[in-house]
Amino acid sequence: MRFSEAAFHLVLAGGVGVIGGLVNLFFYHATESVKMLFLRHAGRPEEVAELMHGWHRVVIPTVGGLCAGLVLYWGLRLAGPQRSTNLLEVIVAGDGRLPFRNGIVKFLSSLITIGSGGSIGREGGITQLAATLASKWGQLARWHPYRLRLLVGCGAASGIAAAYNAPISGAVFAALIVLGNFSMNLFAPLVFASVVATMVSRTFFGIEPWYTVPPFPFTSVTQLPWFIALGVVTGVAAAGFLKLLNRAEAVFKRLQAPVYVRLALGGLIVGIIALKFPGVWGNGYVITNRILHGEYAATPLADGAAGNALLLVIGLFLAKLLATLATVGSGAVGGVFTPTLFLGAGLGAICGLALQDLHLARELPIATFAIVGMGSMLSATTQSPLLAMIMVFEISLDYSLMPPLMLGCVVSMLVARRLHPDSIYTEPLRRKGLKVSREATASEAATERTVAEVMLAPVPPVREIAPLQEVAQRFLTSANNFLPVVDGRNQLVGMVALQDLKEHLATAAELQGVIAYDVMRPPPPCVTPNQRLLEVLPVVLQSEQRNIPVVSTLQENRLVGALGRIEVLGIFSEAIAASRKPEG
Repeated sequence: MRFSEAAFHLVLAGGVGVIGGLVNLFFYHATESVKMLFLRHAGRPEEVAELMHGWHRVVIPTVGGLCAGLVLYWGLRLAGPQRSTNLLEVIVAGDGRLPFRNGIVKFLSSLITIGSGGSIGREGGITQLAATLASKWGQLARWHPYRLRLLVGCGAASGIAAAYNAPISGAVFAALIVLGNFSMNLFAPLVFASVVATMVSRTFFGIEPWYTVPPFPFTSVTQLPWFIALGVVTGVAAAGFLKLLNRAEAVFKRLQAPVYVRLALGGLIVGIIALKFPGVWGNGYVITNRILHGEYAATPLADGAAGNALLLVIGLFLAKLLATLATVGSGAVGGVFTPTLFLGAGLGAICGLALQDLHLARELPIATFAIVGMGSMLSATTQSPLLAMIMVFEISLDYSLMPPLMLGCVVSMLVARRLHPDSIYTEPLRRKGLKVSREATASEAATERTVAEVMLAPVPPVREIAPLQEVAQRFLTSANNFLPVVDGRNQLVGMVALQDLKEHLATAAELQGVIAYDVMRPPPPCVTPNQRLLEVLPVVLQSEQRNIPVVSTLQENRLVGALGRIEVLGIFSEAIAASRKPEG
């Protein structure tokens, strides 16, 4: 019995879901072990920091940053040539191959940063490792790039779903953010992977919601304008947060110091902030829950005097903002989902408390502003309001808050996109010259498909220093009429044509001194994975090669795949034939 392609992909997605659930379990126990090593105390970093002496709060994240940086510094050198571990980049401008050794090194560094109190989320490490293992599975099986990209998407879906106990959010995250495609042949495996990962994770951790919110029924339309205003404020703050993240990364890079020095400096900054606000340690989960339950309304300040709740929450918000900028800007490996939720909850609580100090919106609890702020901040930074709505609903399991949450998410995204066009995920790609479109549709016309969706593995290249005998042997053992020539960095430098070897066949005595560089042609016009088929049609029509080289970007020129000329022409032929069919 043979599986269809769609059924086979569901089986693969189920396997990746198991991987994601087990990665979540392993990450939890590994993080707990690292925390015991650095903190010498069980519990969440925020709670442990509150019990420590001041100098402990400074030293531990500094030493943790140093250790995490040393792991990156030496680990990446031992791992060999560095390839991109960015999930979006290997989808948009790559062949779905995530480097396994580099991924493991960054995973270990992330463990140390999180376990020593760094202001960063655990979901990044879980998602990255799940996607890396899924990609490695596909590489070992020698599957085509389109299937590798699907496995990476399933790995990302399973990681988010397992980390947050949120199966819908995992699938939507992978479809909207990672793959940028909501077509059912891709979305179905993502759903399958998310569900399996969630159930595996629930086997060990149960089904308790991440955040508990006091219920509040929304029954009046007059309550909604406050949350439209909150969406505007959150959108402005999110755009500022993204700009500050870019600025923080630039400042740390200008130091011209090794990565372990930068991470140690980032940890030192977090430790100094923790002297006054120990809650900046960790991903902010504990403090966010306290804000949602109104525990800061009557909390005394550190000096014992009763403090104003609004000033206290403002201080927490600014402290967490600076700690996150220091951690992420220094180059620490991890996620920003949970710290972003903290910032959103803090900003929402600030707006709610400010309104109540002005004797406005007194009937609305602060928790309502906080939970809407969480979703709005997430929506604005990811520019995905649908993902933010679903995520906040799944981690709180409170449907009564959906009307104000939906308004806040949409408004904040529109405001943030006007002020800062890139999301937190597409910004690194834009800096590399990659254009990413994330407008998903239910189905796409054939001409709207991208090169990445149909490209195959590259024709095995030859090195520019390969002797002519090796080149001739490659032609004898393959059906290709052209062979790509690459340098030591896998950059395409030329092509060798079978017909160009004829003039050298009569000079057998001189063959020893001829290499591929001597007989190759200049590189032909190439295409990139993120180009649409309609854009590359002129290149396809003019090419005399069966397999047109696909490079990562036209600037980097790294060979990542091949575009079959016959396959592309067949796609356009079918599209033209379908358009000519009579209606009815």
